[in-house]
Formats: sequence, structure tokens, C-alpha cells
Amino acid sequence: MIDPERIPVHIACVMDGNGRWANERNMVRTEGHAAGEQALVDAVDAALELGVSWLTVYAFSTENWRRPISEVRYLMNFNEQLLLRRRDDLNAKGVRIRFVGRRDWRIPRKLLRRIEETEALTAGNDTLTLSIAFNYGSRAELVDAVKALNEAGVEPSEEALSARMYDPEMPDVDLWVRTSGEHRISNFLLWQSAYAEFVFVDAFWPDFGRDEMFAAVTEFQRRTRRFGGL
Repeated sequence: MIDPERIPVHIACVMDGNGRWANERNMVRTEGHAAGEQALVDAVDAALELGVSWLTVYAFSTENWRRPISEVRYLMNFNEQLLLRRRDDLNAKGVRIRFVGRRDWRIPRKLLRRIEETEALTAGNDTLTLSIAFNYGSRAELVDAVKALNEAGVEPSEEALSARMYDPEMPDVDLWVRTSGEHRISNFLLWQSAYAEFVFVDAFWPDFGRDEMFAAVTEFQRRTRRFGGL
């Protein structure tokens, strides 16, 4: 069903519904986040199988700091441990791991060190780029890019602004996926998703696997992309 000549270059995923997945099973919310780890691994493996070049996942938004302190602390520790558990395996698969978002005082120093170590370890890989949006908000990214333009005294243009995004190498999003049945953009990759094809999946993120990723790509290939033309 999938045309290997029309694989999206860049897939972006909003990993939504971990807490509701746990609630439906009478579990605490943090168990939903733990269950979502395998879904992330499955999404990466599916992207590798399909030949996708770039996969961006929304791990922690600038708005997520408003969640209960206990959950935020759990997520900080969980993400650190996730890197320790998974980065060697991802490195062996040729996955380059990058992080986009503000690296400010709110992120624990130990986690920042793990982020820097992981980026350095996988920097030479070129099979797939896994971009993790952490402490990320698209409006914050745009504000930071405009500040960088002003500081450099550069005339505003699309090219100049793109060059000052958190990761200037990131290609535009082709396929934008959100799980859990919600139909919101939630401040995720607004600039990069100007001509993305949006697919909304009813399954919660912990139930998102290879079949769901393949189905999303199949739906992407049904669309006709005109980019404003005919």
C-alpha cells in the first residue's frame, strides 16, 4: 500500500494521551508516560523501516511546567533515564539524536549533561535524525529567532528567520501526527509545518505503534500536495 518513492522526509508527532491511557486503566498518570516509551521506540523503528529521514517528537512543552510539581519532577528524571536506557541502541541503529527547545535554568543540570552527551555520541549518524522537542514552544522559538535577528542586525526574511530557528537544518514537516483524538496544534512546529499534512489518530500514544505509523503514511500518500499551486 505504501509507495516507497513518496515517503515523507520529515514526520512530526505529538505524543498525546499518556495520562488518559493510565486513567482508563486505574493507574497513576506517570505509568502512562512509562508506557509511552515503547511507543516512541516503535515509532523510531517504523520510521527507520519506511526510510524517513527526520522524526520530531513533542516530549515536553514550555506550557508543561504548569503541571503538578510531582509530575514535572517525574518527567525530568524519566527523560534522563530514557536517554541512558535507549541512546546506545539508537546509536547502533544509526540514529542521530538532537534536542530543540530552550535550555534554560529550569532544566536540571544533570539532564542537560545527558542531552549534550547524547547529541555528541550520535552526531555522526545519518540514517535518521530523531529530534526531541523538549522545553519547546513554537512561539518561544519564533521570539528567540527574532531576537537573534535583531542582535545580528539582519534584515528580516524567511531565509534569515529559518536560519535562526533552534535547529536550522530541520526540514519542513511533511506529515504531522497527533494521537489521542485531539485536533489541536498545541504550539508545535508552527513555522516548519506551514504546508504539512495533518493526521489525527484516535489511539492514545502508548497504543501507537508500527501499524499506526504506517497507516498515517498511507493517509499522507492519499493526499495531493499543491503548496498553493494547481
